[in-house]
Amino acid sequence: MTTTATKPVEAPGTGTAPPAPQRPPVRGRRRRRPASVALDGGLYVALVLAILVMAVPLIWMFLASFKTNAEMVSLPLQWLPDAFAPANYEQVATSIPIGRMFLNSLALTLLGAGLKVFLGLCCAYAVVFIDVPFRNAAFIVVIFALLIPGQITIIPNYTLIASLDWLNTYQGILVPGLASAFGTFLFRQHFLSLPISVLEAAQLDGAGHWRRLWRFVVPMSMPTIAAVTLISLVNEWNDYLWPMLVTDNTETMTLPVGLTLLQDIDGMQNWGVLMAATVLVTLPMLVFFLILQRRLVAGLTAGAVTG
Repeated sequence: MTTTATKPVEAPGTGTAPPAPQRPPVRGRRRRRPASVALDGGLYVALVLAILVMAVPLIWMFLASFKTNAEMVSLPLQWLPDAFAPANYEQVATSIPIGRMFLNSLALTLLGAGLKVFLGLCCAYAVVFIDVPFRNAAFIVVIFALLIPGQITIIPNYTLIASLDWLNTYQGILVPGLASAFGTFLFRQHFLSLPISVLEAAQLDGAGHWRRLWRFVVPMSMPTIAAVTLISLVNEWNDYLWPMLVTDNTETMTLPVGLTLLQDIDGMQNWGVLMAATVLVTLPMLVFFLILQRRLVAGLTAGAVTG
């Protein structure tokens, strides 16, 4: 006959606490495979090379803007100027109406980018939220517009602007580029990811399309709007070919086109003055882009994942 010993039941709050569970022994950090280390090293090397390819021309341009012609063509290559004297920048200011050109570029850039964003928002809202006939066909036209190089439309646009007597005018520079197929496409893709229930509730409360767009859709789309705005600003500021074709008057000329006037100063050999003017053209958008680069990435990836 066998007896089984039973453990007496202890009253709550009495007796000894049960032993704490033992943790498994902490293992050492897992060693990475040599192939993974080599891959990471190769990626870092590629990243450094890409940074050098993009940064070295900008650094050279900035340093060359302080050099004389003799320093520009000296051998061996001289990276740093003998003196950081602003002589080239002073010559730019006295050779061309740089202030007038800067105001022209600033006004056309702000107005052109603003109208592109506004038209893109309205077109994308109509394609996504308004049930109109042939809206899918209209979006297909927008897609095909993205596939057409801008150089193909130069001759028809120039003929139209000349027939309207808009040469050497601000509207001649601005109007042909107002339609933004890229902005419409990006806004449309983002609007498809928005919660439709919010707009349906606003519609039940009596909100029309205009109010739904600006009170509900726009606040939920700020990263995408910031991305399209930044891209439009950079494109408008750096546009050269079209303003060069439709204007030859310094009163309406933009900064990129104004650089061509500096070629007449001591001929094409005056590279220091050209580099100084190029720095003045490049610096505003470069600083603006560095400040808003996070907005750009967030806006371009908005709507990539839905559900």
